[in-house]
Amino acid sequence: MSEALGFKFVDQNSQVADAQAQLLHGFSASPRSISPKFFYDERGSELFTEITRTLEYYPTRTEMSLLKQYGSEISRSIGSDSTLIEYGSGSSEKIRLLLETLKPRRYVPMDISRDYLVSSAKTIASDYAWLEVLATCVDYSQEFDLPEQFEGNVAAFFPGSSIGNFAPDAALEFLKQVRRHVSTGGLLIGVDLKKDHGVLNRAYNDSQGVTAEFNLNVLTHLNREHGANFVIENFHHEAFYNETLGCIQMFVVSDCDQVVTLAGDSFALKAGEEIHTENSFKYSEQEFRALSREAGFTQDRFWTDTEGWFGIFYLT
Repeated sequence: MSEALGFKFVDQNSQVADAQAQLLHGFSASPRSISPKFFYDERGSELFTEITRTLEYYPTRTEMSLLKQYGSEISRSIGSDSTLIEYGSGSSEKIRLLLETLKPRRYVPMDISRDYLVSSAKTIASDYAWLEVLATCVDYSQEFDLPEQFEGNVAAFFPGSSIGNFAPDAALEFLKQVRRHVSTGGLLIGVDLKKDHGVLNRAYNDSQGVTAEFNLNVLTHLNREHGANFVIENFHHEAFYNETLGCIQMFVVSDCDQVVTLAGDSFALKAGEEIHTENSFKYSEQEFRALSREAGFTQDRFWTDTEGWFGIFYLT
């Protein structure tokens, strides 16, 4: 653990060997897959922030608008003198809206991207001198314990519709884990709602090509950190809404027959072969409420925009 004034850092991330085993398992499957957790090296985190500012990507600006509009109501729902945990804190932009209205005594940002996390969390600690910041590097998609046992009012924040990256059964397990973490507290969570498929497809295929660069950056990350030799120019980005599954599916696609190396093993790819990198499930208000009830949350408050494109739930 390292610390400075108002700031502490705890590293709970899994070992590289574990990551390589996960990579080999996914890449040996049919169809091949790479977990979306591998998007988030420092460059991947920067690119995701760029995605949120594209014209077509509505979730971030819609969620921030809701946090501004209903901030006082949300803060009253959470309660005073709280410890606020954030899963997947990223650039920590949205949390500022909550910090300024809620005024928690402690903020616990958690993210898998160590360098990006430390940089953003130190900035928060510097900008909010009254706030205790306990940054925790962790893979929150796996089961883990909080860095400390927090007394008093504990609330969690999971913004940006990241719950959609979990398949429904995994989303249920994640929500159960959050329920254990917050005990008698609550979870403020952003959920991307079902809507016109054209809106969804444009959001994941922006005209500037930022999402494509973000998707392909996962290969660059694997080259640097996990002994891979992907030639990035031999792949392209694809994303589309799968109506049967109720989710956006994202792939990197091989443009030619080629042999690639990953974590010490070699794999032959055919031209046109898809490597699945991400799902983003969409929910109706009723579907997500049913999921939260199954996870053990028995009450909620719900806020949405006039289009009904995005929702924020506070689950207790």
